[in-house]
Amino acid sequence: MKSFFSFAAVTAAFVTSSAFVLRAPGDFPPVMKPVVMKPVQAPAKWVVDKAHSNVRFSVSHLVVSDVDGSFKSFDGSMAASKPDFTDASIVFAADVNSINTDNENRDKHLKSDDFFNAEKFPQIKFVSKSFKSLGNNKYSLAGDLTIRDITKPVTFDVNYGGTVTSAAMGGTHAGFKAKTTINRFDYNLKWNAATETGGAVVGKEVEITLNIDMKKS
Repeated sequence: MKSFFSFAAVTAAFVTSSAFVLRAPGDFPPVMKPVVMKPVQAPAKWVVDKAHSNVRFSVSHLVVSDVDGSFKSFDGSMAASKPDFTDASIVFAADVNSINTDNENRDKHLKSDDFFNAEKFPQIKFVSKSFKSLGNNKYSLAGDLTIRDITKPVTFDVNYGGTVTSAAMGGTHAGFKAKTTINRFDYNLKWNAATETGGAVVGKEVEITLNIDMKKS
């Protein structure tokens, strides 16, 4: 009889313990659903279509007029996952030795240490940090611009011309026009001279314009 009561006591203790508590069906936690991971879309790659792009600049001369120039050799690329390009990462570079202002002596002077020092610093480079949509196909492109041995932040105002896919053009193209203005003295483009009236022979502000056709690769 004693052994029976001992067995009953052990059984009752086990049944009422936290390891074995009778519960109603609704008391059980819901079955955990497996988490479905969405595949990460790889960024689309774009490269500059050089035949349909140009890099130009303009600076005042003798106060009363402007001198326009361009870089004939340049390259760039863009990576973006979003169709509106707001996550775009952009790298662009221009070859200083390709500078062209339609005046051989002036171009030679611009390549000298008075300005770019093309021998020591042959490349102008831009690396983006953000590409923000402002609406109505307008963007603000911020990043670092390196000229000579100096890197400074700049912001380009960008107009997006649209995207088109054309077999005749060999694929998908996106067009952008980007503009900014820099102070050349900030980049040690230091040469300066004054006219008889005290004005600068070459202005300090340089307007940069990029008309870029990006081709999806």
